[in-house]
Order: sequence, then C-alpha cells, then structure tokens
Amino acid sequence: MTALHLMRLYPDPHALATWATRYELLSADGDYGYALHALLSAAFGDLAPKPLRYLGGRQGLLAYTTAGLETLKLNAGLAAPDVARALGLDDIDARPFPNVWKTGQRLGFDLRVRPVVRAKDGRERDMFLHTLGASPEAVAEHGGLGERATVYTDWLAKQFDDAAHIVEAHMDSFRLTRVIRKAGSIDAGKRSARSVNGPDVVFHGHLHVGNSEAFARLLARGVGRHRAFGFGMLLLRPASTC
Repeated sequence: MTALHLMRLYPDPHALATWATRYELLSADGDYGYALHALLSAAFGDLAPKPLRYLGGRQGLLAYTTAGLETLKLNAGLAAPDVARALGLDDIDARPFPNVWKTGQRLGFDLRVRPVVRAKDGRERDMFLHTLGASPEAVAEHGGLGERATVYTDWLAKQFDDAAHIVEAHMDSFRLTRVIRKAGSIDAGKRSARSVNGPDVVFHGHLHVGNSEAFARLLARGVGRHRAFGFGMLLLRPASTC
C-alpha cells in the first residue's frame, strides 16, 4: 500500500485572505476551502494533498499526502511568491503516518464533514432534509439538533463501512455554510463560480478499526464529499476515557 504522510502548513492569515479575495475564492461565509484547494494545486500540481483540514491561524493546515517531505519541498520551491506567502511554504513540515492498523484498535477521532447526498437532478441535498423528505412540516416537527445528530451519525457510520466502527460520536458543531465551487466552462477556459449552501458538521468521538487495509484507504481517501476543500480529513488521536 502507498505510504501516507501527514503534512502541516501555517498559512499566513493576512496573505491568505488577500489572495482569496483577489481571485474571488472566499465564500460569503468566510470559507477558505476553494482558495486552499487552488493554492495547493498551484504549489504541488498533481501532488496537491487531500483530504485536508484548515484549523485557523494558530493550528494551521493539516493534510494527508503520498509525497514525502523532500518531494513536497522540491515542488514548493517552484511556487510563485504570493502562493508561497499565503500557504507558508517556507515552514512546510511532514512526517510518515502509520500505514498498518490493528483490527479492533480503539482510536479517538476528530472530523469535519459535509453530510450530503446527490439528488437525481445532480444537485446536493442536506442528508437530514433528504431523510425527512424535505417537507416544511417534517422539518418543523423534527428539526432539532438531536434529530440532526442522529441522521448525521447514521450517515457517518455508512461512510466508514467495514473500515471502522463508531464506538461513540458527538456532534460538536453544526451550521449551514456557503462554500465556493466551480463547474462548467466560460470564455478563456475559466470555470464559473457558484455558492453552494449545505451542512457543515464537526464530530468528535471514538472508533474501533474494522478492516486494517480498508481503514488505511479511508484515511488516504477521506470521508464524504468535498475532500479537497477542507472536509473529510479523519484526524486521529490516542483513545481516552474523557
């Protein structure tokens, strides 16, 4: 199986905001997902890491990648100055990540996901609204955070499949956010931008590793959709009783 590395960058908040605003890649809700995707693609090309998670100015950006530190540095050295400043490429760091997991191993996890399902018309729908049939009456009657947490946790368990089994999961935060996505084509080969609204959920919890190889693939691939835009990175920590 291809080796996995954990990469960390410390984007410069001011340079990142300036770059995202200049190229109109900052969503109305302040989401940097598409801007970071574009910056990483500019810096690393086909080796652009994903899934990724931006944790803010103090904690920076984490991502999984199949490229080692030296290869990442070689690519980063070719980046334009504004890209390098925005991503903080001068301080890039990476280390090998475990590739073999023990079946039944208990791990803590932290995960930001976008629980959506693709509708027949190709558009995405909130998994909660999809489950309820999206009728106003159903949303009014069953629209509490507890009901959402149940639907989203069931969705998460299906995403894990046999790779992992949820021991316990807590929906730490929920909000509806607008993110920038691009599709189609317009003049000069540019892609038109659009704002997409949807659920933005952070889970904390514990899991048991199911199938070791499937779990390794899940880490490398990420969970759910929008994995190249800041969602779906399964962050792991030693299990605790807290």
